[in-house]
Amino acid sequence: MALSEGVVKKIVLSYTYVAIWIFLSFTVTVYNKYILDRKMYNWPYPISLTMIHMGFCSSIAYLLVRVFKVVEPVSMSRDLYLRSVVPIGALYSLSLWFSNSAYIYLSVSFIQMLKALMPVAVYSIGVLLKKDGFRSDTMANMVSISVGVAIAAYGEARFDSWGVTLQLGAVAFEATRLVMIQILLTSKGITLNPITSLYYVAPCCFFFLSVPWFVVEYPLLRETSSFHFDFLIFGTNSLAAFALNLAVFLLVGKTSALTMNVAGVVKDWLLIAFSWSVIRDTVTPVNLIGYGVAFLGVAYYNHSKLQALKAKEAQKKAQPDEEAGRLLEERDGDGAGRKNESQT
Repeated sequence: MALSEGVVKKIVLSYTYVAIWIFLSFTVTVYNKYILDRKMYNWPYPISLTMIHMGFCSSIAYLLVRVFKVVEPVSMSRDLYLRSVVPIGALYSLSLWFSNSAYIYLSVSFIQMLKALMPVAVYSIGVLLKKDGFRSDTMANMVSISVGVAIAAYGEARFDSWGVTLQLGAVAFEATRLVMIQILLTSKGITLNPITSLYYVAPCCFFFLSVPWFVVEYPLLRETSSFHFDFLIFGTNSLAAFALNLAVFLLVGKTSALTMNVAGVVKDWLLIAFSWSVIRDTVTPVNLIGYGVAFLGVAYYNHSKLQALKAKEAQKKAQPDEEAGRLLEERDGDGAGRKNESQT
């Protein structure tokens, strides 16, 4: 059966959104590694880099919301902002700080392997905070992903315990942030697109990051008198980070969060291949076997979510049909009753 022009156009657009997101996510990851790695650009200041990103994103978001009025700000009270947005901003700042710090110590390929633990962290924190129910089959799936990542870590040629601790911390903070968004914002009917999200959250991140920056990195930067701010490098890097946020909005808004998860697996394999072939990071057979096990676990997790989503959609469609059936039966019953009354 030939596909209609509308369906073909929708498929092409979906693949285009996926390609844009993969390209930008790939670019930001490699660019951050290039800036922070001591063997490349050699600017190992992850807090400063994250603050540059947040400052840039805050400025652009402010212009788009308040000056050019491209999007409307969300109606939000001061109390809601302090109770919901501020904690999310704090978690986001820690997640970005730790994940960027990990690039100094770990290879790009190994970081992608460790990121496979994200579904495990999100599910575990969701269960702890009573957002998700405990299911033994899902937990078995989470254990299989964890075993795969453990095997990959065992086979890592450049294993660094501090780098692994930072990346696992980043995964934990990011997973907590995602669950808290559901609890603090989504449950209250508040949805933020990337521009309004950056408008409210990025200044919070900048503020929270400024505290460790003054203690940890400011003294080091002050001593490095030879440093000059490279507007081309940091400007294009920040622009790529901002564009990635918009790409996430396009991908999730026009397709689904599940599509992004599946695309993320493709992106991880591309980054591993790039890390091995271009950056010349060592990727061992044990690495690949371990990540392969984790990959199968993540693929099964995504498949289970897709089946649950289909079942929920089918249930929603079935409810109106059942209601229509009951109304039809009631109408027929009333009609039969009137007919009997007229006969008597």
